[in-house]
Amino acid sequence: MTEITKDTLFQTAVDVLHLNDRGTYTVPTSGLYPFQWNWDSCLVALGQRHVDEARAWKELETLFAHQWDDGMVPHIVFHEMDDGYFPGPDVWKTGRSTPTTGITQPAVAGFAVNRLYEHAKDKTLAIEKAQALLHGIDRWHSWFYHYRDPKNTGLVALIHPWEAGRDNSVDWDDPFDSVPTDGIGAYQRRDTQHASAEHRPTSEQYDRYLWLVQRFRSLGWDNQQLHDASPFQVVDPGFNALLIRSCADISALAETLGEQEIAARNKAFANKALNALDGLWSDRLNQYVCFDRVKGSTIESPSVGGLIPVVAPIPKERADAIAARINEWGERCQYLVPSHDPADASFDSKRYWRGPSWLIVNYLIADGLRNAGIHDVAANIEKQSLKLIQKSGFAEYYDPISGEPCGGKTFTWTAAMVLEFLRTSDDA
Repeated sequence: MTEITKDTLFQTAVDVLHLNDRGTYTVPTSGLYPFQWNWDSCLVALGQRHVDEARAWKELETLFAHQWDDGMVPHIVFHEMDDGYFPGPDVWKTGRSTPTTGITQPAVAGFAVNRLYEHAKDKTLAIEKAQALLHGIDRWHSWFYHYRDPKNTGLVALIHPWEAGRDNSVDWDDPFDSVPTDGIGAYQRRDTQHASAEHRPTSEQYDRYLWLVQRFRSLGWDNQQLHDASPFQVVDPGFNALLIRSCADISALAETLGEQEIAARNKAFANKALNALDGLWSDRLNQYVCFDRVKGSTIESPSVGGLIPVVAPIPKERADAIAARINEWGERCQYLVPSHDPADASFDSKRYWRGPSWLIVNYLIADGLRNAGIHDVAANIEKQSLKLIQKSGFAEYYDPISGEPCGGKTFTWTAAMVLEFLRTSDDA
């Protein structure tokens, strides 16, 4: 294989961003995902900053323009109709003037805005944009702890697997058994028309995804009711860690911008959640695990969701243990970081979030490891990520054993993470 130069890699990544740019927002990839996704856009903005800072800010502004009155930022905004994706706005029926879904996604906006601000070349623009976005992000964080932590534990729950971004993780198998599949009616998936069915969630999982959507729709998308009405209530350590990191970052940014009330509120959120997060540590697996609120028990599943918490300011001994876990997984695969422990019987190297490696996860974990002073493991993750791109292009995700590209092609957030990997050292 002929090695591609960094400059060529950079330009190809920029071309992917341009390909999927719709002017004020980007789509993850044409065909498979033709709308604006929440955490995709936030992470894509990090790549856009290397090309056009104003465009990066616009990506986030467009997302937050569709924030709900109660503070939720939806997981999809349907800017233009496209019947190539299911379920579309006719299934969700959330009643918004611009249709959106009625669930959310990982709260990485605070992390993204803080990073854009910290490394902005145009500081005047950054102050203006960050100041405006700060209030929306603070409202979203408050929404999480109000609506998804009704007993004030410090940790929030998912009520649908799509909220985690890790749609078909092994973590959900057991709690998903409590979700019925009856009465959903006939439907036609669109995802398997764009990607191999062997790389996607199963039909049975899709039945349960849709049952939950219909359940929430029947309640008028009233967030006062949805948490307790869902038979799926899972506290995901990775999801919570990303929220903790965003709260901590927004607290620091608010302090800088003179927003003391926002700073104090988000610092309190982060501190309480960080203390509670340690209760999800598994000594047996040497990583964090999920908790099923419905059954009142932990889910002993060794997924990457238990490694993502290194992105938050967790204790150093926990970060060291996660680094050791990553190295252990690396002995069984060629390309870090798999989305599930390769030694576990449920590992599937090609099926979405049950084994494949994702560059966005690699980026978040590497960032957390660097903050914890574990530079060697972080550097190895970045090196292997770029090797994946050289081998297989800008895919949605990759088989961590063979490096085979899986899912969608010319994927926007993969390109954005490549730009970050290639240029982050320039910010140092």
